[in-house]
Amino acid sequence: MIKDFKDILDLARKKGPRTLSVAVAQDKEVLQAAKKAKDEKIADSILVGDKEEIKNIAKDINMDLNEFEVVDIKDKKEASLKAVELVSKGKADLVMKGIVDTSIILKAVLDKEVGLKTGNLLSHVVAFDIPTYEKILLVSDAAMNIDPDLEAKKKILENANFVAHSLDIEKPKVAVICAKEKVNPKMPDTVDAAELTKMNENGEITGCMVKGPFALDNAISKQAAIHKGIEHPVAGDADILLMPDIEAGNIFYKSLVFLANANIAGVIVGAKAPVVLTSRADDDEAKFNSIALGVLMASKNKEAE
Repeated sequence: MIKDFKDILDLARKKGPRTLSVAVAQDKEVLQAAKKAKDEKIADSILVGDKEEIKNIAKDINMDLNEFEVVDIKDKKEASLKAVELVSKGKADLVMKGIVDTSIILKAVLDKEVGLKTGNLLSHVVAFDIPTYEKILLVSDAAMNIDPDLEAKKKILENANFVAHSLDIEKPKVAVICAKEKVNPKMPDTVDAAELTKMNENGEITGCMVKGPFALDNAISKQAAIHKGIEHPVAGDADILLMPDIEAGNIFYKSLVFLANANIAGVIVGAKAPVVLTSRADDDEAKFNSIALGVLMASKNKEAE
């Protein structure tokens, strides 16, 4: 069982190091995370961005740039394209968003010439280390897909499942979250949840155990599930929470961060390589955790080659 980010780091040390390409790297928290990834021997970084700014920040944080390759590109769009191109050409294993808008880095990821597009749906997965939950909890999608239909939810689930497998969770337990645990035709998300459960049972969704609809309490609290008479291996023991839409996911995400002191890691899944993506406001710890998670995903990709 992967209980916390310490376990993720230990696993990343065993499976790394990988090469990280950082888009628009001139940011204190980003460079601190890249430095720690180097020190912890999980990732070597290629820093793409304004070299002078990178040098000034590196000096402030006692970061030896002789240990890093720096590609001097001042324009943020061009730097993002270059960082992605390094991955598409095999010079790096994963790409990280630096101090740049998410829309710009994603446009580079989807670029027809140098991008990492596969035809798969891109989705955001967050790993939470929560003091009140006994293991790492994966949540999707809180940042990209606004109102996914059944087919999109299936792909989001499969992307999250890949992240769980990267953490060596052999058969992750997926709870499909709704407002209630019973199917109600007036609540389409509950109908979708039941359909996803059937897809799992008939072999259309593999490598995991899926159950829904679940209200949130029944998915993460065994006591709540027992109290409501819900008996299922996923009940109260979910590894993955599949959210009904971006609003539910985003509100849940920020509730855990700001009210529950959760530590986080964020990645985009569905491209040829992991995209480490956190908020520009996130601290260096969240960015480092995200690198560690991305390293495990990149290692999983290598195993599949």
